[in-house]
Amino acid sequence: MGKLIGSGRTADVYEIDEAWVLRRNREDWGDAAAEGAVMEHVRAYGYPVPRVRVRPGDSPTSPTSPTSRTDLVMERLTGPTMVEALTAGAIDAREAGTVLAALLRQLHAIPGRRPGTRVLHLDLHPENVLLTPAGPHVIDWGTTEDGDPGLDWGLSAIILAQVAVDDLPIADPARAVLAALLADPADLTEAGLEEARRRRAANPTMTAHEVELLGAAEELIRSLAFPREP
Repeated sequence: MGKLIGSGRTADVYEIDEAWVLRRNREDWGDAAAEGAVMEHVRAYGYPVPRVRVRPGDSPTSPTSPTSRTDLVMERLTGPTMVEALTAGAIDAREAGTVLAALLRQLHAIPGRRPGTRVLHLDLHPENVLLTPAGPHVIDWGTTEDGDPGLDWGLSAIILAQVAVDDLPIADPARAVLAALLADPADLTEAGLEEARRRRAANPTMTAHEVELLGAAEELIRSLAFPREP
């Protein structure tokens, strides 16, 4: 295992070599084998995700692959996160929101592993999009499941809205990204938004302050996606 090159709320990323990295979950968080299986499933449909490397004999497209529950070896991508690109002025908020919407729609065109469902990411926001020379790639699939796309839209929106209503320097850019994401909110549903708020409140990685922001965040989303008639 090489040097630590990145850390999130639930995992750390270590360098292996120029082509591969190791993503290791902390405290037995998530299921790396199932995550890798979903990544290979969507990549087979042309969705932009890092390649997953498995041991000989493993089946990367099977949810029961014997790959480690904590360790995931995947392609090393180069490029900033969308947040880093926004901060550096390499991408504007309107473009960022438009790219997020396109990534959600492209993902939801992929059939789920259960009949009548679609693959959901459930954590698709600017920190989980890498802007590589080959285009945007989506990372961090630990929360993925099959279901209704409205929930995915609801979670992407509420994650952005929590930042937009907070007292942070990036609040205004986050609001602009959210507005662009919801420029055509046809895929966001009332049920999806309500379930997204419930799940976000129950997320153990949320701080008390972040949970307190959920009411204002939902109100902001509704003002953009479901405006009242004058």
